[in-house]
Amino acid sequence: MKNKTKKLWIYFLTGMVLLISFFYFQNNSLVTTEYTITSKKLPPSFDGYRIVQLSDLHNKSFGKDQSRLVEKVIESKPDLIVFTGDLIDADTDDETPSLILMEKLVQIAPVYFVTGNHEWWSNQFDTLESSLKDIGVKVLRNEAEEVAVGDDQIFIAGIDDPANVTEREHEKAIMEERIGNLSEDINGHDQFQILLSHRPELFSLYTEHEFDVVFSGHAHGGQFRFPFVGGLIAPDQGFPPRYTSGTYTSSYTTMVVNRGLGNSVIPVRFLNRPEVVLVTLESAN
Repeated sequence: MKNKTKKLWIYFLTGMVLLISFFYFQNNSLVTTEYTITSKKLPPSFDGYRIVQLSDLHNKSFGKDQSRLVEKVIESKPDLIVFTGDLIDADTDDETPSLILMEKLVQIAPVYFVTGNHEWWSNQFDTLESSLKDIGVKVLRNEAEEVAVGDDQIFIAGIDDPANVTEREHEKAIMEERIGNLSEDINGHDQFQILLSHRPELFSLYTEHEFDVVFSGHAHGGQFRFPFVGGLIAPDQGFPPRYTSGTYTSSYTTMVVNRGLGNSVIPVRFLNRPEVVLVTLESAN
């Protein structure tokens, strides 16, 4: 009887060790996902242009001074880096891991940033924005900039997350207004247009305004992913959520949804490793 009890304890402890190891790997082992997006609007000078997208860090660390994450980005050899919100977490006061990451990234390539809901929920965005600008990060707040290669240019635009709106039911209307104003500013140009916006559930709105590529996050890959099913949980998308990971195309718009790096309300991921996205632009000309 004692031997049987001992064996049961051994099996139980072994199972617990394997389970903990599995979830540690799922939540800390980085993966790079690569996509190629082809467009007739893309100038030939931008053929092969490489964009790394990061999202939803939530103050998480990947090695000392973010060494593992920075190494993944360096391996991708980006011409441009975009971060699509939730760099920090509303429930964590220490922004050090996030700012260390940005300090490292600006040494690799130009970095563009847009807010997520947690930047606003933290009530610290004013100081964070100042710190990011001091580091050299380009914070896009309902505005667009030209990015040049040689004599050719494309537009990159960024929208503030609507979590800074006081009444939740007005969030979609505010986003429609912001994107409409932004489109008026840049639609007089026929250049290739990139939009950074934290929320993927507004894909139809992005398509309506004819952005060529949209980078989003927010959905955390659906948190728990299963083969042939996809992600199960994503904010503001109902069940099952529609936009959780990968690329989605409608008309001439392709949206890239990054699974993110960290966690927030739900502290674990399942079959949903932290993700670095690499998009290579290809000119059809």
